[in-house]
Amino acid sequence: MLKLKVEGMTCGHCAQTVTKAVEAVPAVERALVDLKAGEVTIEGSADERAVRQAIEDAGYDVRNAA
Repeated sequence: MLKLKVEGMTCGHCAQTVTKAVEAVPAVERALVDLKAGEVTIEGSADERAVRQAIEDAGYDVRNAA
């Protein structure tokens, strides 16, 4: 499991966008976005760099969750 902090999510549409972007990455089984915490939890064996790139390509900044 991978947990990342996503900066710039402000609404439900943002959460949906991040979810779709992450779930499109190969080997992602499920993406759970916590809008209030500004985090996404990724289940599966996806490459972290690919997940980060997908989120950045969707227009958001990514960093490691605390």
